[in-house]
Amino acid sequence: MAITLDTIMSLAKRRGFVFQSSEIYGGLNGCWDFGPLGAELLRNIKDQWWRAMTLRDDVEGIDAAILMHPRTWEASGHVAQFADPMIDNRTSKARYRADTLIEEYIERLRAKGKTQDAEALEERLRTAQTPEDYYAIIVDAAIPDPISGSRDWTPVRYFNLMFKTFVGPVEDDSSVVYLRPETAQGIFVNFRNVLECSRRKLPFGIAQIGKAFRNEINTKYFLYRTREFEQMEMQYFIHPGTEQQYFDYWLQQRMEWFLSLGMKQDMLRVKPHEKLAHYATAAVDIEFRFPFGWGEIEGIHSRTDYDLRRHQEYSGKRLEYTDPYTGEKFIPYVIETSVGATRSLMAFLCNAYTEEEAPTAEGGMEKRVVLRFHPALAPVKIAVFPLVNKDGMPERAQAIYRDLHKRWKTQYDDSGAIGRRYRRQDEIGTPFCVTIDGQTIVDGTVTVRDRDTMQQERIAEDRIIEYFTSKLSDSN
Repeated sequence: MAITLDTIMSLAKRRGFVFQSSEIYGGLNGCWDFGPLGAELLRNIKDQWWRAMTLRDDVEGIDAAILMHPRTWEASGHVAQFADPMIDNRTSKARYRADTLIEEYIERLRAKGKTQDAEALEERLRTAQTPEDYYAIIVDAAIPDPISGSRDWTPVRYFNLMFKTFVGPVEDDSSVVYLRPETAQGIFVNFRNVLECSRRKLPFGIAQIGKAFRNEINTKYFLYRTREFEQMEMQYFIHPGTEQQYFDYWLQQRMEWFLSLGMKQDMLRVKPHEKLAHYATAAVDIEFRFPFGWGEIEGIHSRTDYDLRRHQEYSGKRLEYTDPYTGEKFIPYVIETSVGATRSLMAFLCNAYTEEEAPTAEGGMEKRVVLRFHPALAPVKIAVFPLVNKDGMPERAQAIYRDLHKRWKTQYDDSGAIGRRYRRQDEIGTPFCVTIDGQTIVDGTVTVRDRDTMQQERIAEDRIIEYFTSKLSDSN
């Protein structure tokens, strides 16, 4: 079933997953707030990643500051090179990333059946490197402004994506700092600290989850490209010469992580980079099939010793590793895994969304919207209902709810017909519903309904905790 981005965005707002930032003031483009369910889902994704990365013998976790010494970004190349090619249309006053403008025009050509023209432009785009290259493609192909249709373009120029701010009371060049555009550099500058305090031997990794900021020219596709987002990154430090072994290992590990949390195999693919950075020996993206098409959710990169070598050069501090067995000194190579937490949330939301026909209590059929989250990710694990609000059922249901809520995120709902309450929980992805009815009062059993199968079973009230402990062993 094909779903649209509008469908996902509508559900996300209606059910409290994601809201537009500062919505009462008209919103701030490219920024989003996570509502009650979105905050839970995001936390669950991050918890699962953190457990997968750090509950092992060879990875340590850190939490580095967002603000870093500005020399960090000179060493990493972000001050000089972290820029997008930007072009303005003089008629509409709209601003675009030049490469994105060309890519979207190529897609429109394909949609019109002009495959040969599209492939020719794609080949030129693949080799474009300078602002002049992008401008020549736009002019030669007579690409129009999507808003006005005008072809009155400014020259292409580079636009640095880092947000700049100032430390202290004086706003001058000496007090400039940046909001970090990635979390990786906080790991690299702490390499020596973690190595010494943890007494690690190669190979070992350092993991981090944190906010990053990019002053994107063209935010789009809901949570896919935003100006404020969270990353989950791990840098794995290795002996030179072993990079292919560990690159293959971590690609497999990361694919298995997504699949283990319910991602459908046909919704994922691995796409090797066609152009590598000058310091890289290999790079691939794990892509998800979003409603708008394939998009990256994680990158795995073989970065050689580039980052540590640059920081050693710019800081003047030795970042070498001494092999305890051979005495050899060298700068470790690095395998990086970098996944977007917010992009992953969007992917898991799209992956879980299902529309299907389901029977009603009256014997008819109706559309059922259900989010088939893996139980470990589901924002709410269990819902508790009294069948009716009388005959001692609410009191019994409240007692069960309070007991469950001490262990798992649980909702209590006594509003409306029982069928409507099931549908509400289906739409937010709650795996199990517990109903307290007249039979509960008589024999102490409750009904447990499974979200995915809609099958119900009766279990003894005193077995509820044991039952859900087995069902939700990896969930909070």
